[in-house]
Amino acid sequence: MTHMVSLIVATKDRPSDLTRLLESLRLQTIQPVEIVLVDSSSDPIQSLVAGFSGLNLRYLRHWPPSAAAQRNAGIRACMPAATLIGFADDDTVFEPNALERMLGFWESAEPDVLGVSFNIRNYPQRGKAMLKHSALAERLGLYSSRLGRVSPSGWQTIIVGIAETQFVDWVPSTAVVFRREVFDHNTFDEFFESYSYLEDLDLSYTLSRSGRLAVVADAGFSHFPSSGGRVSARVFGRYEVRNRLFFVRKHKLSLIRCYICFAIRLAISLGSGLIQRDVNLLFRALGNMQELMKLNSTSHSKIVESSLQS
Repeated sequence: MTHMVSLIVATKDRPSDLTRLLESLRLQTIQPVEIVLVDSSSDPIQSLVAGFSGLNLRYLRHWPPSAAAQRNAGIRACMPAATLIGFADDDTVFEPNALERMLGFWESAEPDVLGVSFNIRNYPQRGKAMLKHSALAERLGLYSSRLGRVSPSGWQTIIVGIAETQFVDWVPSTAVVFRREVFDHNTFDEFFESYSYLEDLDLSYTLSRSGRLAVVADAGFSHFPSSGGRVSARVFGRYEVRNRLFFVRKHKLSLIRCYICFAIRLAISLGSGLIQRDVNLLFRALGNMQELMKLNSTSHSKIVESSLQS
């Protein structure tokens, strides 16, 4: 293999999940040249790290917690010999041959391939919302029926069930590998502070404007979303609106289409929440509405202030 990968894991208060991830990395047929753990846990985890002496682990303490900032700190700390820089969430588990197959893809990858995702095996099967996935939604640029696409609205489709390696518009940071040189001029935008929702969409969509992104079908992993280190449904609803609008504005996508999608998202959350008696969906919708009202109020204040100054 001509490539070597440094794998960065941003972690916070998930020792059991992290242990499971490190076990899966210890069982890899080809291991990363190093694993950089960037820890924002309330209680540092050096003792846990010491139990994996068979791995080339480097431990960094980072405060305050922020997945985007932690990953950027990991990038700066990677050894110069690494030609690839990868990221893995601390609640993932890799198949034993996943890294070998990922590196095999990189051996023959064209120079314009900038980022490549592992293939998730256990994404939960969910029914498709008819309004969201309709032909009309795609025709209007609201949402796509194709996997891994970013629509003019700024809303992306998930990447699951890939049977063959394919190219996409974006890749999630859950389990992904990038060419090292992309970080000479790019980092995770630290606007996505604290709960870093959509920071991976922002970075990878930026890269897709100058190169290609792919998902390797036979490089598999599983994601077991941890309950630790997460925000409430209401707070997530606020981040969902705040971060999406930042992404749409930054990439000069369609704000009108984005707001239409928020309306659809609200209808789905409220309808499903009431029918299923799911309090979390209702609180998510509440968070959406609170953030939209806050942004509307802020915009109105700016308009009034501008009028008074003129």
